[in-house]
Amino acid sequence: MGAKADVTIEYYNRNAARFLEDTAGVEFTEIQNAFLSLLPEGAMILDFGCGSGRDALEFLKRGYQVEATDGSEEMCRAAAELTGLAVRQMLFQELDEKEKYDGIWACSSILHLPKSELGDVLERMTAALKINGVIYTSFKYGAFEGERNGRYFTDFTEETFTEFIKGMTGVTVEKMWITDDVRPGRGEEKWLNMILRKRAAD
Repeated sequence: MGAKADVTIEYYNRNAARFLEDTAGVEFTEIQNAFLSLLPEGAMILDFGCGSGRDALEFLKRGYQVEATDGSEEMCRAAAELTGLAVRQMLFQELDEKEKYDGIWACSSILHLPKSELGDVLERMTAALKINGVIYTSFKYGAFEGERNGRYFTDFTEETFTEFIKGMTGVTVEKMWITDDVRPGRGEEKWLNMILRKRAAD
């Protein structure tokens, strides 16, 4: 856990109310459906970096089992209040489950990790998935890595992410697609969305 994580978590603790206002009501059904369509009925989902708890609540309403985590104490409090879940405060690097989840939802969350830490976290996420389990994750589209507006970001394009995970065993990119930012006034920003799948060892 380094200064980069400290800066980002502190940003969310300080700006929780504004962030919740910006994101809690965002329409995200299409991407949620793309993720859920790949999971068995009643699947176990980890909302990894759950923010407001918006998506965890939707998954609960649809009959899925859900666990939720966030690095920010204020976000955990808000998400617990919204969902009724015991939201766990933890860093991404602290994930240590083995073959527990059918799906991991990491929406606009692990993008706050530097590349030097992201590979290890993706491997932890893969280990936490059951065989054939899926990860949904998203990054801002581009080539930037560093601090931006008080938070740390790692951006990717299709090519740079494909290259990034090339040496990673046990996980493959099933789908990548680009979307516009759905928040009001942010439509010019692009996002790289992806579904990753855990495959059985050869």
